[in-house]
Amino acid sequence: PQSVPCAGGQHCCPRGSHCGADGQSCIPDPGMGGTPVAPRAVPCPDGTSECPDDATCCVTASGAWGCCPMPQASCCADKVHCCPHATTCDLARGRCLSPGGDRDVPLSTAFPAWKRQPPAPVELRQVLCPDGRSACPDGATCCQLSPTQYGCCPLQNAVCCSDRQHCCPQGTTCDLTRSTCTSLGGSTALAALPTAGEIKCDEETSCPDGNTCCRLSSGAWGCCPLEQAVCCGDHKHCCPRGYTCNGGSCLQEGGTRRPWVRKIPALPRGAQVTSRSVKCDDETSCPDGSTCCRLSLGTWGCCP
Repeated sequence: PQSVPCAGGQHCCPRGSHCGADGQSCIPDPGMGGTPVAPRAVPCPDGTSECPDDATCCVTASGAWGCCPMPQASCCADKVHCCPHATTCDLARGRCLSPGGDRDVPLSTAFPAWKRQPPAPVELRQVLCPDGRSACPDGATCCQLSPTQYGCCPLQNAVCCSDRQHCCPQGTTCDLTRSTCTSLGGSTALAALPTAGEIKCDEETSCPDGNTCCRLSSGAWGCCPLEQAVCCGDHKHCCPRGYTCNGGSCLQEGGTRRPWVRKIPALPRGAQVTSRSVKCDDETSCPDGSTCCRLSLGTWGCCP
């Protein structure tokens, strides 16, 4: 009675708030104040079911897991009811009894647990270069560096410059004299071409730094955009390190959730920053493959 159910029947929020669009957060109603509350959950022993925080997992008559609406509850032998912590089930009388006899409350009924939502596998995608051996990350463009080597322009459908060292966005032209990419609306600086990959898969193929080489169904190498990832058996997906591929999802031993990735401080430009860095502003940048995000102090952080 003190909560607001969310769509799908899997989560709820405290009174005075409403469910966020992501289905994973609670947003205070106007005038109620406070901060969004992230729903927590109790994982059940099967590793795939979970119950609300302050509930207890109990096996139901069907063999599936259910949720007793109280913490550290006693699950009754009929696999339907449960009792508060440190009490016993008296099924004949339909009561919960304490050892000292000073507590006598009705049995509670367990409700179905929901399937937890682990991180989805990352789909392996790559752009195969014309040589049939080299590949670039999805969203990049293959540009020839030499007769035998390709580079990856970090732009989709990019224009490869004739100097074989730079590239420009789609719809622009390379002005090598001024070192700019020119269009009717103005000009931008040329983008440098890094070599095609830095993680060696074999003698002829590599993936960008921070990726993992995984075989595709064709037998060719693909690049998983995760470091030290687990390659799934379908040759199309991959999971984070420490997880296993399980029917379209990534599961961690023990059934625990995957926490958010914590942002790390950005590197000052010029200090251990390569040409593959992501520029946050004129003084700060992040490693290639990461994203610039503001920290609470207003400084830049790098989300990997």
